[in-house]
Amino acid sequence: MERITFSQIPKRMVERLMAIENYINESTLDLQLLELMRLRVAQINKCAYCIDMHYKELKHTGETELRMSTLSVWNETSVFTEKEKTVLLFTEALTEISKKEVSTEIFNSLTKFFTTEEICNLTFAISQLNTWTRLVRTFKFKAGNYQVKE
Repeated sequence: MERITFSQIPKRMVERLMAIENYINESTLDLQLLELMRLRVAQINKCAYCIDMHYKELKHTGETELRMSTLSVWNETSVFTEKEKTVLLFTEALTEISKKEVSTEIFNSLTKFFTTEEICNLTFAISQLNTWTRLVRTFKFKAGNYQVKE
């Protein structure tokens, strides 16, 4: 049972969170790459609602079942590009930052694929998804009902 429903979240808070989402989605970062990252954050944080949402969003981008089903073990497969692997490694390090800081090696690997602005936006996007997963898990949003907007 939900502790707090989406409609009970203060309107100004939702507006600001959505403004950040819009900023990130309008950045030069690829939407499919963003959704891979978002689904991985949701998996790490065990957020059923967010896993449902980002699985559906990723599928809507045309992502394959193989890549979505192996995302949690991305480093053991050959189905992700070097750029995607770099993002996923950074995503895991930033999401689990309390266990170990983001290494210089991980950070520097981003510079092969992204500009400084894109690294900032990617960091912001990962942080934003971590914020969402914490809100959703605390409020106990019910998973399974998310629908992709056409």
